[in-house]
Amino acid sequence: MEETQRQKKIAGILQKDLADVLQKAATDGGLRGVIISVSKVTVTTDLSDAKVYLSVFPNKEAAELIKGIRSNTPLIRHELAQRTRHQLRRMPNLEFFIDDSLEYIERIEKSLKREDNPIKDAELLEKRKKS
Repeated sequence: MEETQRQKKIAGILQKDLADVLQKAATDGGLRGVIISVSKVTVTTDLSDAKVYLSVFPNKEAAELIKGIRSNTPLIRHELAQRTRHQLRRMPNLEFFIDDSLEYIERIEKSLKREDNPIKDAELLEKRKKS
């Protein structure tokens, strides 16, 4: 099912404001050298829930950082509600996830550059099981 214009608008507003809130919280919290970007926000059709995908650099900090963000979700939600009070009646429930798509792409590129390239040597791939 395709997103409505309203869902896209709300997702864009949340993405922009969340990036500001999280980056400010990271610098105020003493995390220097950590970059937090909101790569994607999806909102349900009833606008009650929002899934937020975060990209963290350096990646080794991601697990600990997402844990802290999830524990502070009510504070983040309140700050967002203050920022969007003229655009939204209700603030959606926020769920935070790590976006590891950049890491996934990097692993694919590394495996393609290696000598044991499965594209060049099909014997390296596992045989598919027919069901």
